[in-house]
Amino acid sequence: MRIGLTQMDIVWEDKTANRKRVCKLAEQAAKQGVEVLVFPEMTLTGFTMNTELAGEKLSISETLEFFKDISVGYNMAIVFGMVEDSGKGYYNKLMVVSEGCVIYEYDKIHPFNYGEEGKHYIGGRKVKNAELKGFGFSGFVCYDLRFPEIFQAVADESDIIYVIANWPKERVLHWESLLRARAIENQCFVVGVNRIGRGNNIEYVESSAAFDPLGERLTKIHDESELMVVDVDKDYVKDVRRKYPFRQDRNTEFYETLYHINV
Repeated sequence: MRIGLTQMDIVWEDKTANRKRVCKLAEQAAKQGVEVLVFPEMTLTGFTMNTELAGEKLSISETLEFFKDISVGYNMAIVFGMVEDSGKGYYNKLMVVSEGCVIYEYDKIHPFNYGEEGKHYIGGRKVKNAELKGFGFSGFVCYDLRFPEIFQAVADESDIIYVIANWPKERVLHWESLLRARAIENQCFVVGVNRIGRGNNIEYVESSAAFDPLGERLTKIHDESELMVVDVDKDYVKDVRRKYPFRQDRNTEFYETLYHINV
């Protein structure tokens, strides 16, 4: 399967301008035979706390319909980020659409409280798996990357884990190190897509990356391209897990007791 990793310079809180950038990247991806195109967190706004601007009810969401149309027009699945107005609060979401339909939606479990996200967004309570083009997959959002437990929870059913982010330049070493670690720990492909440019006076650099189940990097380090393309093989995940059956030695029941030792 061919995956496109974008490195999009998101125009701060300007959905119209960012739709134009998405269309440009989708056109480039289609010419390169991309089957799954991945965009960063809060794709059309940047990492904003302006929930009234960003939030949309899914039943009438212009953003969702826009990405559905892109998926149909270019015959590719799209992974992107948006904000849902649930009527009871706002969720920072990862969405996947294919053939004009939503096939996956995930609410970011860990609001980035260092940046006051928790004051504006509700944390999700579910991890999820789905299937796309024969690959089992799951997805997480930005700060979730620092919490390996949720990755372990989905790993057995995941050939690929997508992580979309607005991860600042000053901590980009953490981003790259944790993506590699999550790939090694879970013995699957990990695809991390970050934005570039400046938003709300925060700087972002080229750091989208893909890692294979052994932690080998599949993309160039700090490639300045707006779009990078990688090919992934589902059978390679099976081969690695068969050759190195490390996950079979996990003692999940014991790990669960560790959380209660000091209670």
